[in-house]
Amino acid sequence: MHGWIAPSGIERELHETKARGDWAAYLDALARAELFLPQPRAHVDAEPTQARFHPMPDGRSLAVYTRGMLPVPDPHTVYLRQSLAWFANAWDHRDPPYLAVNPGSPAEAYLTTTPADRDRWRAHWDAADSWGLAAGAVHALHTGGPLHGPVAHGLAVGAHLAVSNGEFWNALAYHGSGYTRERDRLRKMWDITTPEDWLDVLDRMLNAEIVSPVWEFALRVRRVLASDFAGPVDIEHWRHAAEASLRLSAQRSAQPQLTPDGVTVAQPRPSAEVEGEIAGVQRLIGRIARYEQRFRADGLLAEGAWVRSVQGWDHGRASQMARWGLGTRYGTLEDAERAVLRAGEAARGVYRSWEEFSAGYLLARCLHFDEEEFGEWYETSLATHLALTTDPASPWRNIPWA
Repeated sequence: MHGWIAPSGIERELHETKARGDWAAYLDALARAELFLPQPRAHVDAEPTQARFHPMPDGRSLAVYTRGMLPVPDPHTVYLRQSLAWFANAWDHRDPPYLAVNPGSPAEAYLTTTPADRDRWRAHWDAADSWGLAAGAVHALHTGGPLHGPVAHGLAVGAHLAVSNGEFWNALAYHGSGYTRERDRLRKMWDITTPEDWLDVLDRMLNAEIVSPVWEFALRVRRVLASDFAGPVDIEHWRHAAEASLRLSAQRSAQPQLTPDGVTVAQPRPSAEVEGEIAGVQRLIGRIARYEQRFRADGLLAEGAWVRSVQGWDHGRASQMARWGLGTRYGTLEDAERAVLRAGEAARGVYRSWEEFSAGYLLARCLHFDEEEFGEWYETSLATHLALTTDPASPWRNIPWA
Protein backbone atom coordinates (compact mmCIF):
# COMPACT_ATOMS: atom_id res chain seq x y z
CA MET A 1 0.00 0.00 0.00
CA HIS A 2 3.05 2.29 0.35
CA GLY A 3 3.09 5.01 -2.30
CA TRP A 4 -0.55 4.47 -3.22
CA ILE A 5 -2.00 7.25 -5.40
CA ALA A 6 -5.66 7.88 -4.73
CA PRO A 7 -7.76 7.91 -7.90
CA SER A 8 -9.38 11.20 -6.90
CA GLY A 9 -9.79 13.64 -4.06
CA ILE A 10 -12.67 11.56 -2.69
CA GLU A 11 -10.52 8.52 -1.98
CA ARG A 12 -7.59 10.63 -0.83
CA GLU A 13 -9.73 12.26 1.86
CA LEU A 14 -11.07 8.89 3.00
CA HIS A 15 -7.54 7.50 3.17
CA GLU A 16 -6.14 10.47 5.09
CA THR A 17 -8.94 10.58 7.66
CA LYS A 18 -8.69 6.83 8.21
CA ALA A 19 -4.90 7.01 8.59
CA ARG A 20 -5.16 9.50 11.42
CA GLY A 21 -8.04 7.64 13.05
CA ASP A 22 -10.51 10.50 12.61
CA TRP A 23 -13.63 8.46 11.98
CA ALA A 24 -15.96 11.42 12.34
CA ALA A 25 -14.13 13.13 9.46
CA TYR A 26 -14.20 9.84 7.53
CA LEU A 27 -17.99 9.75 7.85
CA ASP A 28 -18.16 13.42 6.84
CA ALA A 29 -16.27 12.59 3.64
CA LEU A 30 -18.39 9.49 3.07
CA ALA A 31 -21.60 11.50 3.47
CA ARG A 32 -20.43 13.85 0.70
CA ALA A 33 -19.52 10.98 -1.62
CA GLU A 34 -21.69 9.06 -4.06
CA LEU A 35 -21.72 5.37 -3.15
CA PHE A 36 -22.14 2.75 -5.85
CA LEU A 37 -23.78 -0.57 -5.06
CA PRO A 38 -22.91 -3.57 -7.32
CA GLN A 39 -25.83 -5.53 -8.74
CA PRO A 40 -26.26 -8.42 -11.18
CA ARG A 41 -27.28 -6.76 -14.42
CA ALA A 42 -29.90 -9.44 -15.14
CA HIS A 43 -31.70 -8.60 -11.89
CA VAL A 44 -31.69 -4.85 -12.60
CA ASP A 45 -32.91 -5.33 -16.16
CA ALA A 46 -35.78 -7.45 -14.83
CA GLU A 47 -36.69 -5.02 -12.00
CA PRO A 48 -35.09 -1.59 -12.67
CA THR A 49 -36.63 0.06 -9.60
CA GLN A 50 -35.31 -2.51 -7.11
CA ALA A 51 -31.88 -2.42 -5.41
CA ARG A 52 -30.89 -5.56 -3.55
CA PHE A 53 -28.12 -6.21 -1.04
CA HIS A 54 -25.77 -8.94 -2.26
CA PRO A 55 -23.21 -9.67 0.48
CA MET A 56 -19.53 -10.27 -0.23
CA PRO A 57 -18.28 -13.89 -0.15
CA ASP A 58 -17.68 -13.62 3.60
CA GLY A 59 -21.46 -13.23 4.01
CA ARG A 60 -20.94 -10.51 6.63
CA SER A 61 -20.21 -7.43 4.52
CA LEU A 62 -21.91 -5.42 1.81
CA ALA A 63 -19.46 -3.75 -0.59
CA VAL A 64 -19.90 -0.22 -1.89
CA TYR A 65 -17.49 1.88 -3.93
CA THR A 66 -16.82 5.56 -4.33
CA ARG A 67 -16.71 7.00 -7.83
CA GLY A 68 -12.95 6.79 -8.28
CA MET A 69 -12.79 3.14 -7.19
CA LEU A 70 -15.30 1.75 -9.68
CA PRO A 71 -13.90 -1.02 -11.90
CA VAL A 72 -14.05 -1.18 -15.68
CA PRO A 73 -17.67 -1.83 -16.71
CA ASP A 74 -18.39 -5.46 -17.61
CA PRO A 75 -21.49 -7.00 -19.21
CA HIS A 76 -22.71 -8.79 -16.09
CA THR A 77 -22.33 -6.42 -13.11
CA VAL A 78 -23.77 -2.91 -12.92
CA TYR A 79 -23.73 -0.25 -10.21
CA LEU A 80 -26.49 1.82 -8.68
CA ARG A 81 -25.68 5.21 -7.16
CA GLN A 82 -26.91 5.84 -3.62
CA SER A 83 -26.12 8.06 -0.64
CA LEU A 84 -24.99 7.18 2.87
CA ALA A 85 -28.42 8.27 4.11
CA TRP A 86 -30.08 5.83 1.70
CA PHE A 87 -28.09 2.95 3.19
CA ALA A 88 -28.94 4.12 6.70
CA ASN A 89 -32.65 4.01 5.85
CA ALA A 90 -32.59 0.82 3.75
CA TRP A 91 -30.69 -1.36 6.25
CA ASP A 92 -32.45 -3.67 8.66
CA HIS A 93 -31.53 -6.48 11.09
CA ARG A 94 -31.50 -9.12 8.33
CA ASP A 95 -28.70 -7.38 6.41
CA PRO A 96 -24.93 -7.93 6.86
CA PRO A 97 -23.33 -6.49 10.01
CA TYR A 98 -20.74 -4.48 8.05
CA LEU A 99 -20.77 -1.92 5.26
CA ALA A 100 -17.48 -2.41 3.37
CA VAL A 101 -16.38 0.85 1.74
CA ASN A 102 -13.86 0.39 -1.10
CA PRO A 103 -12.76 -3.06 0.14
CA GLY A 104 -9.21 -4.03 -0.70
CA SER A 105 -7.92 -0.45 -1.02
CA PRO A 106 -6.03 1.78 1.42
CA ALA A 107 -9.22 3.84 1.74
CA GLU A 108 -11.30 0.85 2.84
CA ALA A 109 -13.35 0.74 6.00
CA TYR A 110 -15.65 -1.88 7.43
CA LEU A 111 -18.38 0.07 9.23
CA THR A 112 -20.64 -1.57 11.76
CA THR A 113 -24.34 -1.18 11.02
CA THR A 114 -26.15 -1.09 14.35
CA PRO A 115 -29.11 1.29 14.73
CA ALA A 116 -26.81 3.71 16.58
CA ASP A 117 -24.29 3.56 13.72
CA ARG A 118 -26.98 4.28 11.18
CA ASP A 119 -28.20 7.22 13.24
CA ARG A 120 -24.66 8.62 13.03
CA TRP A 121 -24.67 8.13 9.26
CA ARG A 122 -27.87 10.18 9.03
CA ALA A 123 -26.42 12.90 11.23
CA HIS A 124 -23.33 13.19 9.02
CA TRP A 125 -25.55 13.24 5.94
CA ASP A 126 -27.67 16.04 7.43
CA ALA A 127 -24.52 18.05 8.18
CA ALA A 128 -23.00 17.60 4.71
CA ASP A 129 -22.86 20.76 2.61
CA SER A 130 -22.70 18.92 -0.72
CA TRP A 131 -23.02 15.52 -2.36
CA GLY A 132 -20.99 14.19 -5.24
CA LEU A 133 -18.59 16.05 -7.52
CA ALA A 134 -19.33 19.74 -7.81
CA ALA A 135 -20.84 20.77 -11.15
CA GLY A 136 -18.93 23.44 -13.04
CA ALA A 137 -15.48 22.39 -11.82
CA VAL A 138 -12.73 20.37 -13.51
CA HIS A 139 -12.44 16.88 -11.98
CA ALA A 140 -9.95 14.21 -13.06
CA LEU A 141 -8.95 10.68 -12.21
CA HIS A 142 -5.29 10.69 -11.19
CA THR A 143 -5.13 6.94 -11.74
CA GLY A 144 -7.49 4.88 -13.86
CA GLY A 145 -7.97 7.50 -16.58
CA PRO A 146 -5.63 8.82 -19.30
CA LEU A 147 -4.13 12.26 -18.71
CA HIS A 148 -2.10 12.54 -21.94
CA GLY A 149 -2.14 11.11 -25.44
CA PRO A 150 -4.77 10.62 -28.17
CA VAL A 151 -7.42 9.02 -25.95
CA ALA A 152 -7.07 11.80 -23.38
CA HIS A 153 -7.41 14.36 -26.19
CA GLY A 154 -10.61 12.73 -27.39
CA LEU A 155 -11.98 12.64 -23.84
CA ALA A 156 -11.08 16.32 -23.38
CA VAL A 157 -13.19 17.14 -26.45
CA GLY A 158 -16.14 16.06 -24.29
CA ALA A 159 -14.97 18.05 -21.27
CA HIS A 160 -17.71 20.70 -21.61
CA LEU A 161 -20.34 18.16 -20.63
CA ALA A 162 -18.12 16.45 -18.06
CA VAL A 163 -17.52 19.76 -16.27
CA SER A 164 -21.12 20.96 -16.42
CA ASN A 165 -22.40 17.57 -15.21
CA GLY A 166 -19.86 17.20 -12.39
CA GLU A 167 -17.95 14.18 -13.73
CA PHE A 168 -14.34 13.10 -14.24
CA TRP A 169 -13.35 14.43 -17.66
CA ASN A 170 -10.97 11.50 -18.29
CA ALA A 171 -13.13 8.58 -17.13
CA LEU A 172 -13.20 6.30 -20.18
CA ALA A 173 -14.37 3.35 -18.04
CA TYR A 174 -17.57 5.26 -17.39
CA HIS A 175 -20.34 4.52 -14.89
CA GLY A 176 -21.77 8.04 -14.62
CA SER A 177 -24.71 8.28 -12.24
CA GLY A 178 -25.24 4.54 -12.19
CA TYR A 179 -26.69 2.08 -14.67
CA THR A 180 -30.41 2.84 -14.36
CA ARG A 181 -30.00 6.63 -14.30
CA GLU A 182 -27.73 6.54 -17.34
CA ARG A 183 -30.28 4.42 -19.22
CA ASP A 184 -33.05 6.84 -18.23
CA ARG A 185 -30.98 9.76 -19.51
CA LEU A 186 -30.44 8.21 -22.95
CA ARG A 187 -34.08 7.20 -23.22
CA LYS A 188 -35.49 10.60 -22.23
CA MET A 189 -33.00 12.86 -23.99
CA TRP A 190 -32.10 10.84 -27.09
CA ASP A 191 -34.81 8.15 -27.42
CA ILE A 192 -32.06 5.52 -27.16
CA THR A 193 -33.18 2.14 -25.81
CA THR A 194 -31.01 -0.35 -27.73
CA PRO A 195 -27.37 -0.74 -28.80
CA GLU A 196 -28.47 -0.04 -32.37
CA ASP A 197 -30.08 3.27 -31.34
CA TRP A 198 -26.93 4.28 -29.50
CA LEU A 199 -24.62 3.44 -32.38
CA ASP A 200 -26.82 5.33 -34.86
CA VAL A 201 -26.82 8.53 -32.77
CA LEU A 202 -23.10 8.20 -32.04
CA ASP A 203 -22.21 7.81 -35.73
CA ARG A 204 -24.32 10.83 -36.68
CA MET A 205 -22.58 12.90 -34.02
CA LEU A 206 -19.14 11.80 -35.15
CA ASN A 207 -20.08 12.81 -38.69
CA ALA A 208 -21.54 16.14 -37.45
CA GLU A 209 -24.96 15.26 -38.86
CA ILE A 210 -27.10 16.32 -35.87
CA VAL A 211 -26.02 19.94 -35.44
CA SER A 212 -28.09 22.24 -37.67
CA PRO A 213 -26.86 22.29 -41.29
CA VAL A 214 -28.31 25.81 -41.63
CA TRP A 215 -25.97 27.12 -38.92
CA GLU A 216 -23.03 25.41 -40.58
CA PHE A 217 -24.03 26.77 -44.00
CA ALA A 218 -24.02 30.35 -42.71
CA LEU A 219 -20.60 29.94 -41.12
CA ARG A 220 -19.22 28.19 -44.22
CA VAL A 221 -20.21 31.16 -46.39
CA ARG A 222 -18.21 33.45 -44.13
CA ARG A 223 -15.22 31.06 -44.07
CA VAL A 224 -15.10 31.12 -47.86
CA LEU A 225 -15.35 34.91 -47.96
CA ALA A 226 -12.62 35.28 -45.33
CA SER A 227 -10.39 32.97 -47.33
CA ASP A 228 -11.11 34.69 -50.66
CA PHE A 229 -10.61 38.20 -49.34
CA ALA A 230 -7.96 37.39 -46.70
CA GLY A 231 -9.51 39.46 -43.98
CA PRO A 232 -12.56 40.32 -41.87
CA VAL A 233 -15.97 39.91 -43.46
CA ASP A 234 -18.51 42.72 -43.15
CA ILE A 235 -21.90 41.46 -41.97
CA GLU A 236 -23.75 42.92 -44.98
CA HIS A 237 -21.25 41.33 -47.36
CA TRP A 238 -21.84 38.06 -45.52
CA ARG A 239 -25.61 38.39 -45.82
CA HIS A 240 -25.48 39.22 -49.53
CA ALA A 241 -23.17 36.28 -50.22
CA ALA A 242 -25.47 33.90 -48.30
CA GLU A 243 -28.47 35.18 -50.28
CA ALA A 244 -26.64 34.73 -53.59
CA SER A 245 -25.65 31.19 -52.66
CA LEU A 246 -29.19 30.24 -51.70
CA ARG A 247 -30.64 31.71 -54.92
CA LEU A 248 -28.08 29.89 -57.01
CA SER A 249 -28.87 26.64 -55.21
CA ALA A 250 -32.60 27.14 -55.86
CA GLN A 251 -31.93 27.77 -59.56
CA ARG A 252 -29.80 24.65 -59.89
CA SER A 253 -32.37 22.50 -58.14
CA ALA A 254 -34.92 23.54 -60.79
CA GLN A 255 -32.71 22.46 -63.71
CA PRO A 256 -33.10 19.04 -65.36
CA GLN A 257 -30.68 16.46 -63.99
CA LEU A 258 -29.00 13.64 -65.91
CA THR A 259 -29.13 10.44 -63.85
CA PRO A 260 -28.48 6.73 -64.64
CA ASP A 261 -32.23 6.44 -65.17
CA GLY A 262 -32.26 9.24 -67.73
CA VAL A 263 -33.15 12.91 -67.56
CA THR A 264 -35.05 13.93 -64.44
CA VAL A 265 -37.16 17.05 -64.79
CA ALA A 266 -37.16 19.06 -61.56
CA GLN A 267 -39.85 21.44 -60.37
CA PRO A 268 -38.80 24.96 -59.36
CA ARG A 269 -39.14 25.62 -55.66
CA PRO A 270 -41.93 28.04 -54.71
CA SER A 271 -40.57 31.58 -54.56
CA ALA A 272 -42.11 32.12 -51.11
CA GLU A 273 -40.16 29.14 -49.81
CA VAL A 274 -36.89 30.47 -51.21
CA GLU A 275 -37.51 33.99 -49.91
CA GLY A 276 -38.40 32.61 -46.47
CA GLU A 277 -35.20 30.59 -46.39
CA ILE A 278 -33.15 33.65 -47.32
CA ALA A 279 -34.83 35.78 -44.66
CA GLY A 280 -34.23 33.08 -42.05
CA VAL A 281 -30.53 32.77 -42.84
CA GLN A 282 -30.11 36.54 -42.73
CA ARG A 283 -31.72 36.62 -39.28
CA LEU A 284 -29.43 33.78 -38.23
CA ILE A 285 -26.38 35.73 -39.37
CA GLY A 286 -27.48 38.61 -37.16
CA ARG A 287 -27.86 36.28 -34.19
CA ILE A 288 -24.42 34.77 -34.76
CA ALA A 289 -22.85 38.23 -35.00
CA ARG A 290 -24.48 39.34 -31.75
CA TYR A 291 -23.34 36.19 -29.93
CA GLU A 292 -19.81 36.69 -31.21
CA GLN A 293 -19.86 40.28 -30.01
CA ARG A 294 -20.85 39.05 -26.54
CA PHE A 295 -18.23 36.27 -26.73
CA ARG A 296 -15.53 38.90 -27.33
CA ALA A 297 -16.76 41.08 -24.49
CA ASP A 298 -16.66 38.10 -22.10
CA GLY A 299 -13.24 36.86 -23.21
CA LEU A 300 -14.53 33.80 -25.01
CA LEU A 301 -13.28 35.12 -28.36
CA ALA A 302 -10.27 37.32 -29.01
CA GLU A 303 -10.85 40.76 -30.51
CA GLY A 304 -11.52 40.35 -34.22
CA ALA A 305 -11.92 36.56 -33.95
CA TRP A 306 -14.99 34.70 -35.13
CA VAL A 307 -16.45 31.20 -34.97
CA ARG A 308 -15.29 28.86 -37.73
CA SER A 309 -17.83 26.05 -37.38
CA VAL A 310 -20.46 24.60 -35.06
CA GLN A 311 -19.53 20.98 -35.81
CA GLY A 312 -17.68 20.88 -32.47
CA TRP A 313 -21.02 20.62 -30.66
CA ASP A 314 -21.52 17.20 -32.23
CA HIS A 315 -17.89 16.19 -31.70
CA GLY A 316 -18.04 17.12 -28.01
CA ARG A 317 -21.33 15.31 -27.52
CA ALA A 318 -19.98 12.28 -29.39
CA SER A 319 -17.10 12.01 -26.92
CA GLN A 320 -19.61 11.89 -24.09
CA MET A 321 -22.08 9.69 -25.98
CA ALA A 322 -19.32 7.11 -26.40
CA ARG A 323 -19.00 6.95 -22.61
CA TRP A 324 -22.74 7.01 -22.02
CA GLY A 325 -23.04 3.94 -24.23
CA LEU A 326 -20.53 2.10 -22.06
CA GLY A 327 -22.28 3.14 -18.84
CA THR A 328 -25.55 1.76 -20.18
CA ARG A 329 -23.85 -1.37 -21.61
CA TYR A 330 -25.06 -0.51 -25.12
CA GLY A 331 -21.41 -0.55 -26.16
CA THR A 332 -18.12 -1.97 -24.95
CA LEU A 333 -14.97 -0.31 -23.66
CA GLU A 334 -13.39 -0.92 -27.07
CA ASP A 335 -16.36 0.73 -28.81
CA ALA A 336 -16.07 3.75 -26.52
CA GLU A 337 -12.33 4.13 -27.05
CA ARG A 338 -12.66 3.98 -30.85
CA ALA A 339 -15.40 6.61 -30.80
CA VAL A 340 -13.47 8.90 -28.43
CA LEU A 341 -10.45 8.74 -30.72
CA ARG A 342 -12.66 9.56 -33.73
CA ALA A 343 -14.18 12.52 -31.87
CA GLY A 344 -10.73 13.93 -31.19
CA GLU A 345 -9.64 13.45 -34.81
CA ALA A 346 -12.84 15.02 -36.14
CA ALA A 347 -12.47 18.11 -33.94
CA ARG A 348 -8.82 18.56 -34.93
CA GLY A 349 -9.88 18.44 -38.56
CA VAL A 350 -12.12 21.48 -38.12
CA TYR A 351 -10.52 23.67 -35.44
CA ARG A 352 -7.01 24.92 -34.69
CA SER A 353 -7.10 25.25 -30.90
CA TRP A 354 -9.08 24.39 -27.80
CA GLU A 355 -10.37 27.97 -27.72
CA GLU A 356 -11.66 27.77 -31.31
CA PHE A 357 -13.30 24.43 -30.60
CA SER A 358 -14.94 25.77 -27.45
CA ALA A 359 -16.32 28.83 -29.22
CA GLY A 360 -17.90 26.64 -31.91
CA TYR A 361 -19.33 24.25 -29.33
CA LEU A 362 -20.80 27.08 -27.27
CA LEU A 363 -22.23 28.99 -30.21
CA ALA A 364 -24.22 25.93 -31.25
CA ARG A 365 -25.37 25.33 -27.68
CA CYS A 366 -26.50 28.94 -27.35
CA LEU A 367 -28.27 28.98 -30.70
CA HIS A 368 -30.16 25.85 -29.65
CA PHE A 369 -30.99 26.70 -26.04
CA ASP A 370 -30.41 30.35 -25.18
CA GLU A 371 -32.48 32.28 -27.78
CA GLU A 372 -30.39 35.43 -27.15
CA GLU A 373 -31.56 35.71 -23.57
CA PHE A 374 -27.96 35.49 -22.31
CA GLY A 375 -29.45 33.79 -19.29
CA GLU A 376 -28.64 30.58 -17.43
CA TRP A 377 -27.70 28.60 -20.55
CA TYR A 378 -25.24 31.26 -21.61
CA GLU A 379 -23.84 31.91 -18.14
CA THR A 380 -23.21 28.24 -17.37
CA SER A 381 -21.65 27.71 -20.79
CA LEU A 382 -19.33 30.67 -20.29
CA ALA A 383 -18.38 29.47 -16.79
CA THR A 384 -17.52 26.03 -18.17
CA HIS A 385 -15.37 27.59 -20.91
CA LEU A 386 -13.52 29.74 -18.38
CA ALA A 387 -12.93 26.78 -16.07
CA LEU A 388 -11.47 24.72 -18.89
CA THR A 389 -9.28 27.50 -20.24
CA THR A 390 -7.95 28.84 -16.92
CA ASP A 391 -7.80 25.97 -14.39
CA PRO A 392 -4.16 24.77 -14.24
CA ALA A 393 -5.45 21.19 -13.89
CA SER A 394 -7.65 21.44 -17.00
CA PRO A 395 -6.83 19.06 -19.85
CA TRP A 396 -6.97 22.05 -22.20
CA ARG A 397 -3.99 23.53 -20.33
CA ASN A 398 -2.03 20.29 -20.42
CA ILE A 399 -2.85 18.50 -23.69
CA PRO A 400 -1.69 20.08 -26.97
CA TRP A 401 -4.46 20.61 -29.50
CA ALA A 402 -2.56 19.18 -32.45
